[in-house]
Amino acid sequence: MTAYVCKSRGAVAPESGHLCDPTDTGKEYACNHCGTQVSHARHVCKSKAEAFKYFCEGCGRTSVGKEEVCKPKPIE
Repeated sequence: MTAYVCKSRGAVAPESGHLCDPTDTGKEYACNHCGTQVSHARHVCKSKAEAFKYFCEGCGRTSVGKEEVCKPKPIE
């Protein structure tokens, strides 16, 4: 399925007519966690983000377990 993204605002829609400045993204992904159709594979939905417990002080990556990042620090 093709998705469109608005160059002005970054909104994503399945049809170009719903955006003010549409650009064809060429591909759409289904989030494995929430099922939402998104235009980028690294989508982080709200319910997934709430499960994050740590972030890496080196690169900023977030994770559920501290073993998944190189310099873990708890998210407060």
